[in-house]
Amino acid sequence: MSRRLKVGVVGGGIGLSHIEAYQALPDLYSVEAFCDIDAGRAEKVAAEKAIPKSVTRFDDIVALDLDVIDISTPPDFHVPQTLQALSAGRHVVVEKPLASSLADIDVVAEAERTAGKRVSPIFQYRFGNGLARLRHLIAKGVAGKPRVATLETHWRRTAAYYAAGPWRGKWQSELGGCLASHAIHIHDLLMQILGPLARVYARTATRVNPIETEDCAALVFEFADGTLATSSVTLGSTDDTSRMRFSFEGLTAESGLDPYNPGHEPWTFTAADDEGRRRIDAALADFVPGPERWIGQFARLHGALTGDGPLPVTVADARASIELLTAAYYSSRTGEAAALPIGPDHPFYQGWVTTMATGKGGDS
Repeated sequence: MSRRLKVGVVGGGIGLSHIEAYQALPDLYSVEAFCDIDAGRAEKVAAEKAIPKSVTRFDDIVALDLDVIDISTPPDFHVPQTLQALSAGRHVVVEKPLASSLADIDVVAEAERTAGKRVSPIFQYRFGNGLARLRHLIAKGVAGKPRVATLETHWRRTAAYYAAGPWRGKWQSELGGCLASHAIHIHDLLMQILGPLARVYARTATRVNPIETEDCAALVFEFADGTLATSSVTLGSTDDTSRMRFSFEGLTAESGLDPYNPGHEPWTFTAADDEGRRRIDAALADFVPGPERWIGQFARLHGALTGDGPLPVTVADARASIELLTAAYYSSRTGEAAALPIGPDHPFYQGWVTTMATGKGGDS
């Protein structure tokens, strides 16, 4: 039987979904502690979720005998809390965005190496079986060369959303707007399918709510192999919809419209002719679906932490995501396309928050 890992979860927002995912894998994990700055909330969650211990200070949960610290706090806490947990000899699971600069990501990567522990940033959208089927077709050579892709992240966020989390909509605490907190997942999926970026052009605006950060954006991506993609993002839609569409040489792949599960079924794969359809069907005949969302990430994470398997999501993956954000915010601020990779000599290598905060909403 696999060794159960003892987990402490910090933060009672999205952290509650993490708790449910760990508890759905009882042979792999035991949630032993919960931390929230609100003592009443900490005790209530611990009682409702049958968690043995509740605390209100990060120092207290790090001091417990745990294998994994799950950090689901507001974004500006992610880097310092990750570093503290690593220093205490704990593995770390940490929500997105991991950091507000490539400089900080590189510090985390070095701390991970020094500590000999692992950091797995959260990108639960990766573990959808619709997206996995597309990766399966690509691996079998059925898709062929990619040509273009389009993305939509059209969600609805009202004033009540920002009132419920006072850290939201502020550069210093949320570290960004719709690009950093909402479209970050679908952009991660885009890079998973199409590989490394070469250039990003972005325009942002604040058009929906009176916040500091952007709530609308339009982006053009050029990938290293020449593939082009576009992304449309708004928090002012009348409904919540996410969509991905890829045009490959051998097929067109399109997701469903579920806003928070764009990687999940149903996906459609359209061929140009009957022979192409037969190739797709034959290639998918041996596809085996796996667990999805946080359960999918945590199930794979356990194998990495207790054996020799690869981490399902790595600091390098988070770095690619932060590099995309760095490029997008730089392009938004300057009006120029941003070239990748981005090195220490780039004006935004140390971060975008201070510069972006000087003008409300980027371009607006």
